[in-house]
Amino acid sequence: MRGGSILGIELNDQYCQISFYDEEKSEPETLETAVDNYQIPLILGYYREQWVYGREAKRLATVNEGCTVTDLFERAKRQEKVRVGAKNHDAVWLLAKFFQLALAQFRHIEYLTFSVPYTDIDISKMLKGVGQFVGVPKESVYVQDYKESFCHYMFYQPKELWQYEAALFYCDRNEIRAYMLRRLRKLRGRGDELFVAVDEVANAHMKELAAVYPVLNVDKAKDADERFKSFIQSVFDKKVVSSVYLTGEGFENNWYPASLKVLCNGRRAFLGNNLYSRGACYTAYRKCRDYEDSPIYLDNTKMTDQICLRMRVGGKEGWYPIVQWGSHWYEADGQWDVLLEDTSDIEIHIESLGSGELQAETVSLAGLPERKDYALRLTIEVMFLDEYTCKISFRDAGFGEFFPATDFHVEKTIHLGGSNGQFNSLS
Repeated sequence: MRGGSILGIELNDQYCQISFYDEEKSEPETLETAVDNYQIPLILGYYREQWVYGREAKRLATVNEGCTVTDLFERAKRQEKVRVGAKNHDAVWLLAKFFQLALAQFRHIEYLTFSVPYTDIDISKMLKGVGQFVGVPKESVYVQDYKESFCHYMFYQPKELWQYEAALFYCDRNEIRAYMLRRLRKLRGRGDELFVAVDEVANAHMKELAAVYPVLNVDKAKDADERFKSFIQSVFDKKVVSSVYLTGEGFENNWYPASLKVLCNGRRAFLGNNLYSRGACYTAYRKCRDYEDSPIYLDNTKMTDQICLRMRVGGKEGWYPIVQWGSHWYEADGQWDVLLEDTSDIEIHIESLGSGELQAETVSLAGLPERKDYALRLTIEVMFLDEYTCKISFRDAGFGEFFPATDFHVEKTIHLGGSNGQFNSLS
């Protein structure tokens, strides 16, 4: 059995990668499936009443033994039924079974982050369920896309590598995509809080790459190198770039010497294929250590409104968020118990990053039983109905055997601005 209770997993239609946080080295390590190879084929096999996964399942498919299932992630997203031998299985169950086998070597997983090409409410719920299947509590499973994984990876790199913008180039057999990590402008009244974003700034289909990978064709490689060099120059035009990262199977052959000179001109460049799983592992580590002072990542899927209540936490009074900006609305539900001082109402603050405005709402506590200070306990529950609508409820939770709970219940519906246009105004 292997140590490592904080994991990050890159997952796509072809393979997965697993990184775990090494406490001794204070950084993620990635599981190797072979020398310098971290990719685990996303294949599940069934042979002689036993399940196998990854390379062993791929071997079964090669020698045509047993039953094998491919496209596990795509089939799970479509919620397909898949026949394996004499039985039909839910594709989501098969995906969960794959990870149960792949993660069996870890003794106890406390925090887990999946990194996927894109995410939405359905993918998030499905992968949280997969996490629960392998024994990780739902609230300790996180789901993010590749761009956010790049962002969290960079948070833990030396600051000089993202002092200005940091570039990520992804290359497969047919296409190159360029991304930029940038800091958003400082917001008035937000102190030293740092907001960052990752944008796809360019992409290009290059037919020469099909010939370059996996067998190097010299003439095609020169053409591809020249086109990639021009592509880089257009991406870097009028930008100050501190560092460059190259990832994807298309960069495995050294077909781009001229381009590399441009990439390394005044900046540091890095090549590797485990950036997303390491970035996901850093996210899980950040959640585990509760690092609230870290930079906040935003994109057009993230909330740019924050909802706060005035509370005293750890002896310090202030406005504390019950809904944080930078989160997905479908992951922002929550519930807390609070003790009330002598008060007749509760004030709610809604802060908008997009407009910079502060909106105040008041909830009356008329009808709440009169009790001494700190004997009034309220349960506060936040529930999002959709991207723009948040319902906050307040219930009398009683106070143990001394004061039974009453039927006091009041709700407040908050209408948020959503992400339309607001995130872009932070540029």
